[in-house]
Amino acid sequence: MKFKLLSAIALSTALLFTGCATNEGAAPAVKKELHKPTAKVAGLIKKYNLKIVDYNYALKAIGNGTRKGAKALLIDARPAKMYVKSTIPSSLNIPDTAFDKYVGQLDAVKKDKEILVYCGGWHCGKSPKVAGMLKKKGFTNVKLYQAGQPEWKKKNYVEVGTAVVDTAYKKGSVVLIDARPYKKYLGATIPSSVSIPDTKVEGLVGRFPIDKTTKIITYCGGYHCGKSHVVARKLKSLGYTNVAVYAGGVPAWKKAGKPTTGSKAKKAPKTEAPKTAKMVAGIMLGEDEGTVDGEWFKAKLNNLPANIQIVDVRSSEEFKAGALPGAINIEAGKLKAAELVSKLPKGKTIVFNCSAGARSMEAWDKAKEGKADMTKVYYFDANLDCADGKCKIEVNEPLG
Repeated sequence: MKFKLLSAIALSTALLFTGCATNEGAAPAVKKELHKPTAKVAGLIKKYNLKIVDYNYALKAIGNGTRKGAKALLIDARPAKMYVKSTIPSSLNIPDTAFDKYVGQLDAVKKDKEILVYCGGWHCGKSPKVAGMLKKKGFTNVKLYQAGQPEWKKKNYVEVGTAVVDTAYKKGSVVLIDARPYKKYLGATIPSSVSIPDTKVEGLVGRFPIDKTTKIITYCGGYHCGKSHVVARKLKSLGYTNVAVYAGGVPAWKKAGKPTTGSKAKKAPKTEAPKTAKMVAGIMLGEDEGTVDGEWFKAKLNNLPANIQIVDVRSSEEFKAGALPGAINIEAGKLKAAELVSKLPKGKTIVFNCSAGARSMEAWDKAKEGKADMTKVYYFDANLDCADGKCKIEVNEPLG
């Protein structure tokens, strides 16, 4: 009896020190992380003869993070609600269960365009299914980023939709950062936002939250605007772990009927007769300093006076993808003020343009700093989407 008692004590002591005396406090089972496709997914990959690419490949593919700046077309094969909640920047959504409804987005895409399809990770069969359907549609360069959204979200910032921003804004659970020029921010922004222009971000790092787990959403002038991505990448480089870009930005927010700081400040309609339009150097002036009248300029694009030269201030890659008729390309963001002025065509009235209005405004400010003749330098404040010789143009509202 004494021996049994001693044995029981010894066993209890051993269990205590090995942590097995009780289940309370036992470490939870760790779910094994997949690094290769499940048998079912592997079967689909083999069936459709698909190549798998890794995170670094996908990172290079998104380029600057905008839809125009991406080097490949990314397709999120998950349901629309999941896509809106969190997706890889620049992605389009084609759910496997609604392929025919969504595939029309690719009608203008060339069949040899590189396409990366992904979904919810190694176990998810939606991406190989959509990739297979795209190949059947005739697309010849379709690959899989099978690690997909889960891996991307751990390593980088994501893109979110209007519903996510609206919910976070109403709850006050997010820091919103407007990456546009300060003058744009003053004109109208999402309420409670902080102004951190991408061109000033190095000097404004102190405005970022101290807690690096804080939820932060950056935005700017729409899907073709890269400024929010610049700020998001800066945040990630500084160790912030919960960063997202609202790629639709101010245009999408306004289109959804959401409030802006400019909403309440709108002036009542004037009853007096409209003032005569002012023409200077062949340009009809806009309401804001330095602007051309947007609707006039849009209507005159194919019949501008000979003295007017459009200068596209975007990157050469963006310019080659599509530009306004007759435009020349000078990437103003890479130049100092004097350098920009020296490169402007002599004897011409200059009109800067970009993809969302912000970079053209900055180019105008830079030309002013460089002592250009500002009676002959203006900018076109509009959202542009040009491809195959055609441009979709949406003129921005005046700031003041």
